[in-house]
Amino acid sequence: MSIRVGILGYGNLGRGVECAVKQNDDMELAAVFTRRDPSGVTILTEGVPVCSVDDAADWKDKIDVLILCGGSATDLPKQTPEFAKLFNVIDSFDTHARIPEHFANVDEAAKESGKVGIISVGWDPGMFSLNRLYANAILPDGKDYTFWGKGVSQGHSDAIRRVEGVKDGKQYTIPSEAALEAVRNGENPDLTTRQKHTRECFVVLEEGADAAKVEAEIKSMPNYFADYDTTVHFISEEELKRDHSGIPHGGFVLRSGKTGWDGENSHLIEYSLKLDSNPEFTSSVIVAYARAAYRLAAEGQSGCKTVFDIAPAYLSAKSGEELRKEML
Repeated sequence: MSIRVGILGYGNLGRGVECAVKQNDDMELAAVFTRRDPSGVTILTEGVPVCSVDDAADWKDKIDVLILCGGSATDLPKQTPEFAKLFNVIDSFDTHARIPEHFANVDEAAKESGKVGIISVGWDPGMFSLNRLYANAILPDGKDYTFWGKGVSQGHSDAIRRVEGVKDGKQYTIPSEAALEAVRNGENPDLTTRQKHTRECFVVLEEGADAAKVEAEIKSMPNYFADYDTTVHFISEEELKRDHSGIPHGGFVLRSGKTGWDGENSHLIEYSLKLDSNPEFTSSVIVAYARAAYRLAAEGQSGCKTVFDIAPAYLSAKSGEELRKEML
């Protein structure tokens, strides 16, 4: 029987989830929910209804996993606990500093309803988180480094667009090449947040908006820009569409460590991603974890989970026997 997937929010991430579901033979798209007028939303999958988010409760028994595709700034903190009362849910909440708080809220709602909620799924948090954990466990005497970019951060771009006076915008995260090379060379540098990355914003203003005020608000935004050297460029809507329509991203997770009785041997673990489409890759990770949510719920589990809590075998459509034969 196919895993019935629902999508809440049909932006870049929602479309990515739709494409990923198509690639997984054990899944089917059941419905798409939107805060917009459903009659104005056209999806790629024929025969699948687009419904108002206000009607989501009517689908309580027709969806196995609801994938929440809103933004981390204001959508997911409210939506994920709310919909965990009705469905097994997954989100891509990526405000690292607020993950413990978000986990607690979703855990309470999901345990009360007997549902499974998986939060902060994607590549960071998500795949990068797993690689940090594995590397720490393997090389306890060592140092961690994570670099993002160069690429478009969906969460930071969403945060920009929510600033009053901003019509549209994109944010690029840019790693410091010098810092990255120092890590790879085994120098084990002590790097501040500001030394590892810069942030570059391209902003289209609403008519009459105060550019200086918008720039100051962006640069002082906690959890997003306050700890970085941030450049804000004000450009036209036409320039944004022409020069910044793609959504590439990527990054690196590294851990350098020592082994041996006297720490005489050095090791470097490096995991990297180079992504043509940030939202489509993020969606592909989320859909794999939708399979895990379905399986955990079938076992009678409930409450909130993260990527740390889920065994890799739960992500694959292959059986345990197939995995041991083909991949181990």
